[in-house]
Amino acid sequence: MAKLGGTKFTWVIKNFSSLQSKTPYSSDIHEIGTSGDNCFIGAVRSGVSLEDLTVKITYGLALPIEQTRYVKYRLIIVNQLSGELSIIREGMHCFYPSTMVHSFTTVFLFSKFHDKDGGFLVNDEVTTVVGVGVLDDVPVTKPLTSTIMGSINVNGFQVFPSQVDSLKRIFEKHPDIADEFHAKNQHLRSACMSSLLGLIETLCQSLQELSNEDLVEAGIALKYVKDAGFKVDWLEKNLDQMKAKKMKELSDLATLQETEEKVLSLKRKFEELDALAEEQKKKLSAIRTPLSFDDLV
Repeated sequence: MAKLGGTKFTWVIKNFSSLQSKTPYSSDIHEIGTSGDNCFIGAVRSGVSLEDLTVKITYGLALPIEQTRYVKYRLIIVNQLSGELSIIREGMHCFYPSTMVHSFTTVFLFSKFHDKDGGFLVNDEVTTVVGVGVLDDVPVTKPLTSTIMGSINVNGFQVFPSQVDSLKRIFEKHPDIADEFHAKNQHLRSACMSSLLGLIETLCQSLQELSNEDLVEAGIALKYVKDAGFKVDWLEKNLDQMKAKKMKELSDLATLQETEEKVLSLKRKFEELDALAEEQKKKLSAIRTPLSFDDLV
């Protein structure tokens, strides 16, 4: 594949608390590499809860293409107190020469992410960073068929090279996973399998990175792949365990915060008592000071 370049740009959403509900705001348009394509970020505060933020990445082609174009993107909501706590969302989109649509928009919802001391909203500003990489496939010499360009067949599913190892491992451990999956359209088959792989990748994140909302969305994605015909009881069991662990984590976190508050209160009380003891020592020392000859005469 030929690398067409890429770019990384930052957009700071200023005066966040004053943004109007359901009113869209957007960054400047940025040209991507040497391809002439462009990309920008949009954001809107939810009308349901003003604590929610919807971020959209929109990517458009400059001209119709003769080669399959892969666009890989990463969105970061920056935590200004700790980079390790930043929220990261990633994905990939493919443009095929036969398609009539030459742009795409991907949407991410961040629920209640800007707690007072959470680090995402500082000085009433939210910082977002988008990175985009673009690759071209080999030139197309014939119209697209049921085989997806640039993909590899694994057990009847056309997937991207980066997904091959993961899919092989799934079939090794769960050889009957697709026994009841009967879709014939190759694009539909690939879309369903990509959803399954994306769900597994999501659940591989630490509980600290996953919110309750993420786990709810994971449950929706799981229902989708189950309804499609995949046998994923093993994944459903893991998801249930993660939900239970998340509840335990939140409970333990609340207990920890309560304990830390008690410790802080005790430290302050100790400091007050220590200062009082020092003052009493000074008074006692003054009382014990013997009188001089001049004091007595």
